[in-house]
Amino acid sequence: MDLSLYQDDIIAAVTAAIKEDIGNGDITAQLIPETQQAHARIISRDKAVIAGQAWVNEVFRQVDANVKVIWKIKEGDLVEPKQTLFELKGNARSLLTGERCALNFLQSLSGTATLCRHYADIVAGTTVKLLDTRKTIPGLRIAQKYAVTVGGCYNHRIGLYDAFLIKENHIMAAGNIGNAVKQAHAIAPGKPVEVEVETMAQLDEAIEAGADTIMLDNFTPAEMITAVQHTRAKTNGQVKLEASGGITTDSLRQYAETGVDFISIGALTKDCTAVDLSMRMI
Repeated sequence: MDLSLYQDDIIAAVTAAIKEDIGNGDITAQLIPETQQAHARIISRDKAVIAGQAWVNEVFRQVDANVKVIWKIKEGDLVEPKQTLFELKGNARSLLTGERCALNFLQSLSGTATLCRHYADIVAGTTVKLLDTRKTIPGLRIAQKYAVTVGGCYNHRIGLYDAFLIKENHIMAAGNIGNAVKQAHAIAPGKPVEVEVETMAQLDEAIEAGADTIMLDNFTPAEMITAVQHTRAKTNGQVKLEASGGITTDSLRQYAETGVDFISIGALTKDCTAVDLSMRMI
């Protein structure tokens, strides 16, 4: 994900976080002399893939642009416990005021990236791409989807505006799969159209309707193999297939080896655990 396209989103997310945490002023920081300078080191207490440097940088830019943020690792690095991630130099009040906001972003996004690296490692050597979903923390959609890519997985649609995902209720409202796909192409020509199916008969309907991608919902691995072979023979590989529904780390490799193009997993952004980080004054 190219973060330069989402700079406004980063600024807005950080602004909201600072307002939430600092309000009309950090009263505890006022215990420290106004001009006192400080030097701090931030370490990880966990083994983790680090993501979120842009959000950390933006926190301190907004809190105090004179604070120096000195990174000791690169985005996406796998770090060990007790390893230094970055250092801060500047006004002591500013360092303490910005600490929690900065670490909240970094620990959450690193948690997402670390979990995604785990999933990506499971399917290593296959051709499948693991996709995230819209099951993200409200207000952190772009941030989490970015962290997914840092961890080695891929983004599904960003929201409801950049691609169609036609599900059972949409199909019922439109009358059938063919009508739904036709309407989608008319509403937003050029936008990707994906259809969720539950049977081989629906798969053929979606192929005939001109879907770009077809989501195979709750197919078994054996059924998935059949669907992959059938679709490739019928479309010469032009229509992509996505597996979804009930896929866990225990079954993930088996699904990946069916030859399906994509596997979407809500857990990539929904079930992540924040990385434990700590700031220490030097």
